[in-house]
Amino acid sequence: MSKASSKKKESSSSRVASSQGQASAKDVSSGVGSASEGPAEAKGGLFPVWPEWSEAEVNAEKWDGSRGPKDAKTGKSPCPQFFEDPEGKIELPQSLSIHSWRRPVEFIQEKAPIMVENELTFDLLSANKHLLCSELVRWIISEIYILWKVFNGTTSKDKQVSPEAGSQTWRPWEHIYSLCKAAKGHVPLYNPYGKYVVRLFWMGCWRKITVDDFLPFDEGNNLLLPATTVRAELWPALLTKAIIKLANTEVGQQQGRELGDFSVMHALTGWIPEHVPLQARYLDKVWDFLKETAPRFQQAHSSEERLSSCSSAEEWSSRPVEGKNESSAASKCPEKAKGYAELQMPQMVICASYQPLHLLEKTSLLGQMSDASEKLRHYGLFQLYSHPVLVTRTRAGPLVVPPGPPPVPRWKLVRPRKERVTTDEQKEIPSEKHDQFIEVSSPFVNYGPIVVPTSPELDQRLASLTEHEGAESQGLAGRGVGAIRPLDPGPAGEVTKDNKKNEEKSSSGERATESCSTVPGSQEVWIHLDHFTTCFQTLLVFHKPNIYSNHYRKSYFKSSIAPTSAVTNSAAPPKQQASLTTPGPTQVGDEKSCHFLFVDSLMPTDVLVSFSSLVHWGGAPDEPSSSAGKDSCSPRLGLLVARPFSWKSLKSQLPVLHIQTASTKAAVLSLPPGHHVVCFSSWAPLAYHIHLCSMTPFVCGNEEVVMPHLSKDSLRFIDQAMVILNALGRVVNVFSEKNELPSAMKELDSAHIPPWLDTGGARWEHFKVFNMAVFHMVTAMLERRLTAEEVFAVQALLTDPYIGTDAQEHISPPRVEVPQQWKDREPTEKEVWATRVLQAGWKGLHVRKIIRARKPGTVENSRASKTLQEIWSLVESGAQKHALFLLRYIFSHGERSAVLYPCYEDVESRIFFRDYSVMLPSQPSNTWFLIFREVLFVSNEMLLVPKVYSPIPACILHVIDNDTGEELPRVFERVEPHIYKPNQKGYTFLAEAQSGDTPISGGKWTLRLIGSCDPPSSFSRDTPVCNFATKEFKGYYIPDNKNIICRFSVKVTEDHMATIQIQTSKQDAYVKLVVLDHEVEVASSSGKGFVIIPVFWFLLDEQPEAALGPRMEGQSDRTVTQKGVQLTESPQETAEEVTSSLVSTTTDQLTTGPLSHKYIIQAEVLHKSWPLDESHAAFIQTLRDLEKNEIKAEKQEDPATPTGTDKQGSEGRNSAAVKSTRKAKEKEKEKEKEKPAAKPTSKLEMQGLDTSRPHWTLRFVSDQSDTDSAEVKKDTERADEIRAMKQAWEAAEPGRSVKAMQARLQFISKHLDKARAEGTQGSPDVPLSPLSGEVAQVEPPQSIIHIPMDFTPFIRRRLEELRLKDDSIAEEQKRAKAEQIQSFRLIRDTILEHRKQEEKSRKALMKKQLEIYEEMQVLLDEQRKKILQLRERHRSQVQEPEHRRKELKVDKEVPRPAEPPRAKPVAAEPAKAPKSSGKKK
Repeated sequence: MSKASSKKKESSSSRVASSQGQASAKDVSSGVGSASEGPAEAKGGLFPVWPEWSEAEVNAEKWDGSRGPKDAKTGKSPCPQFFEDPEGKIELPQSLSIHSWRRPVEFIQEKAPIMVENELTFDLLSANKHLLCSELVRWIISEIYILWKVFNGTTSKDKQVSPEAGSQTWRPWEHIYSLCKAAKGHVPLYNPYGKYVVRLFWMGCWRKITVDDFLPFDEGNNLLLPATTVRAELWPALLTKAIIKLANTEVGQQQGRELGDFSVMHALTGWIPEHVPLQARYLDKVWDFLKETAPRFQQAHSSEERLSSCSSAEEWSSRPVEGKNESSAASKCPEKAKGYAELQMPQMVICASYQPLHLLEKTSLLGQMSDASEKLRHYGLFQLYSHPVLVTRTRAGPLVVPPGPPPVPRWKLVRPRKERVTTDEQKEIPSEKHDQFIEVSSPFVNYGPIVVPTSPELDQRLASLTEHEGAESQGLAGRGVGAIRPLDPGPAGEVTKDNKKNEEKSSSGERATESCSTVPGSQEVWIHLDHFTTCFQTLLVFHKPNIYSNHYRKSYFKSSIAPTSAVTNSAAPPKQQASLTTPGPTQVGDEKSCHFLFVDSLMPTDVLVSFSSLVHWGGAPDEPSSSAGKDSCSPRLGLLVARPFSWKSLKSQLPVLHIQTASTKAAVLSLPPGHHVVCFSSWAPLAYHIHLCSMTPFVCGNEEVVMPHLSKDSLRFIDQAMVILNALGRVVNVFSEKNELPSAMKELDSAHIPPWLDTGGARWEHFKVFNMAVFHMVTAMLERRLTAEEVFAVQALLTDPYIGTDAQEHISPPRVEVPQQWKDREPTEKEVWATRVLQAGWKGLHVRKIIRARKPGTVENSRASKTLQEIWSLVESGAQKHALFLLRYIFSHGERSAVLYPCYEDVESRIFFRDYSVMLPSQPSNTWFLIFREVLFVSNEMLLVPKVYSPIPACILHVIDNDTGEELPRVFERVEPHIYKPNQKGYTFLAEAQSGDTPISGGKWTLRLIGSCDPPSSFSRDTPVCNFATKEFKGYYIPDNKNIICRFSVKVTEDHMATIQIQTSKQDAYVKLVVLDHEVEVASSSGKGFVIIPVFWFLLDEQPEAALGPRMEGQSDRTVTQKGVQLTESPQETAEEVTSSLVSTTTDQLTTGPLSHKYIIQAEVLHKSWPLDESHAAFIQTLRDLEKNEIKAEKQEDPATPTGTDKQGSEGRNSAAVKSTRKAKEKEKEKEKEKPAAKPTSKLEMQGLDTSRPHWTLRFVSDQSDTDSAEVKKDTERADEIRAMKQAWEAAEPGRSVKAMQARLQFISKHLDKARAEGTQGSPDVPLSPLSGEVAQVEPPQSIIHIPMDFTPFIRRRLEELRLKDDSIAEEQKRAKAEQIQSFRLIRDTILEHRKQEEKSRKALMKKQLEIYEEMQVLLDEQRKKILQLRERHRSQVQEPEHRRKELKVDKEVPRPAEPPRAKPVAAEPAKAPKSSGKKK
């Protein structure tokens, strides 16, 4: 964009709604930054967003100057008030250098300027050669030519479009308005004031773009905007100026590019551009898509057919693209040329684009760049002139059908030769595969300074070209620019010389047609499919939105650009639907927004997803304001990601769609049949627009819009249920027909048996479930028990004699008087056997009846058929309801077979939800509070997913199982999906929140329970409450030996549920919060600076009479819950250990006596993670001194001697009496503590808490109604015991405390001088008491500040008299330590010597074992040799007879061929005699 003007600007309207151009009631002006380069303009001025198009506003537009008179005349004005664009001058691409800006009257002198001179034709190439170096200008010119060809069916070289053409014609100047009304077919007029309005599509709707007539020129006085050959025509320059305004809102991702995803056709038509990257591996899919979408080339088989084809338009495919007819057809049949332009408009337009690959900074693409450049030059296109081309037609074969075989002479048919029969296997003749070609149209074919190579040497270097193609390429230069279209430069080489002559004959007519046209237009060329992906990188498919019946639009603008967003979701075509504008929520520009798409269809669904993003807007706050910043610091691109979504799972699935753009880009989302939910996550720096189109109905929006549709049954589920019910109804209808019943039964089996079901036990189990489903469906439909005839009919229908027997058992049989002798008598074995025989006989009779009822023609069959017809007439009245009941029963009782149904996935994705809302009260800043705490009882096992909608970001939900005391796990502060099983005490849902630095004024908090079945109706209370009573305790952290932060005791008057939370000033301190019962840990949780026990039940003490009564069984369950509903494992022990210890403790208490509870809440620091520096040491000492003073004051207030002790032991003072009275006094004191006695407030509490010091805050949260049932106070039990002990001692021995204090002071003064002499800074100012370990009440000198020192390690408590460690004691300890070391050394030497002896013995043992093993090996070898010898001897003995037999056989066979000796025949004569004698017999 350009810099903003400093003039005062009018407030123009801006609203964001759907793409329908409805007039707005009252527009809202909002300014955005813009940068311009005009004179006297302020950098970073503000101007409103381009408003939506409104014909009423255009008709009321003032076309004169801001202060000049209203004049509608064309021509020059003597002193006009020229209009100046408030947005400033446009920013041209860097390839075009601006020298000056001029008005039309300044450079058009020969005649008056005019907007349109020739409405029939135009030429944007001849006069704009100096602009073709700009990629943006080339794309604008090319896409204007494409739209002219698509709408008007031809370019100027083919025919001229008459003004009387239909409404489907398109003229580029109709987007400009000046001194005219907004009407179809208007012609803008020249405005001498220089104000023009252009209608362009941007960010989801038509916009009103206002421009002036300031035009840029270079140093050579050349106009830097496109123009026609008529210098006075202004429409190309003004239209291009408005288009460049839109293009400047996009910042290219790659350096050196003038545009990225910006589409001129999208701005001029509103068609949705789908970007399909072309890759060689998907070549077959690209061909199939183009073959189905683009028109196919029709071959003319003969001259007659070619002439006859002129009488009708070309054959278009199911999704035609208009205007792709041959130019030769128009030339041969000029009288029919008008019919070509009257074809129906295309549903989508396909273009292919290629980019200058040398701009990519990747050396690996140099080879690809070289191949693409070579192929493009071969087809008349050039790498330097990158632009989109229009895909017009496809063909698979030659341009002209090759001539058939020559006719056979008649004399050869007189005596035809016999066909030879081949005995060998005949070889398969490979099928002839035709080459595939794509025709593209472009105004830059063979246009440019580079001449198309036609030399044979270059053709020979191209391996893919044949000799015929080389001849064709030579003729390419001779034909000139206008005769390129009929050529086929592909590698197939199917164009013969005869065909070439035919083409040359038709070229004369084409030249004649071209001669009457003075403007070059788009030209066509055929490209081979194999070269298509090499030449082009992207396929641009433009979809017309009005062909889709379902739309959803969502726009979002940043608060600094537009205050509202628009959503349109309709099922009607855009022309019929009304715009629905709703104010959108205030969103942050960097925040991703989610939209949900719900589709339910029986067929595959294609959803066209269009995403537009605004990443650059002049001098917007988030963007660079200068043109240099546009290239040096490119902003982030808009992003749209679509992924499958399910509310019942926290897992994020892989994305199925990903669009990243700085302008407008679309993609097709293909979904299989069924029930689908897709989540769209969109983000853009400044603004974005989403447009979804589909022929299938869908629902899109936020959760509130989509989730109610997910509780319904899917279409696939309903269809499957109706198929089963219809098949069952057909069986009922033909139940008495013998011929049709078998086919109906097969149809029923194929309907209800899921595919891929095993033929074994699973199939038999499925049949049982199906039979039960049918029986229960009939029972539920009749709403009563079936009669005997109805049960028999259902059994005959299902061929199941056992169906319904369970239901018949519950029917009370008629009363039969039992004989007196059979009462109270056990049957004998014979009677039992006889009964079984009778039962078997009756069962067999029943089965035979069912078999006969199944055979048509029998009495039983006709009776059962009549009953079934009566039942089925009632079923058909609510067919869908009963079908759904039938299939749901199968799914719930036959899980093994239900998984195999195709609609099972839809059932799993079905959800139910219920909301529970509370109103949040106002809260101050930096405050922790509870929002929600309710108990949920589950009746059936179900999957639940809780989801929180809160106006407070820091809100966490906890879910606790009250039976086990475990918290359900959370993932990223969200409770993960969990199967909730029925339990006794339910599940507690608790939500906590923390306010930030700003106070909370209130709002609505909602908990949504999402599950696979209907969630429970409500919680334990009908109306959830959000007002809780919080007891808050604060204090400073005073470290001690156990690192305990605080201890509080809890006493309850009834069972009390509470939430405990502690927060420390040091956020990284590890803190453990524990609930103790009789010093046994029953619940714990640990965290870092913030710890919470969500729910804990404080139980009331049981009465003594009920301790071992019937409550004992239930008490164990209560103690398990008492274990703590905190489910985080503590570092010391796991939850299982805590449970086991708790149960054992409870069991001991139950066996010994009544169960009582003594609860203590304790917080401690773990791992010494809260150290205090020296700056807080003096403050901690001051706190300790204040505690001492408070203890002193309490001692002085307490009575010196109790009342009941002196009377019992005043004389004897025996120890037994003192102990007994001490127990009684302690009980009396405990009773006094329970009374709400007025305790003086400590000075620490009276003073304000200093937050700069280490401090903590403990909160105890209860229900507002149960506040008085729990008492929480600081645990002072230990201090009270020490105080009571001292009082008992004082009562037994008056003056004991004074004597102890004097002895302590004497001890300290005795060792004070010695300690100072040894270099001690001073005497220990806080010594410990030897009796109780309490700090002595001795004040140190005010002039010296001593650091407290712990003398405990230096005190020996085993001695009767305590003594301080000195040099003599240290020397004695050193001597004892040396003796221990020496004894250890002796022991060590002895052990080492023993180890050496053991090592020697081990080595000797190893050596001895090796020798034994060697001897054993030798003996083993000897024994093996003996065994082998015996084996060989035995083997030879066994085989010796066999060898002899073989030798005899060989001896008999070998001499026969060598029988020349005559001794043999003599022996053979007796053998012949019997033969002869035998023959004679």
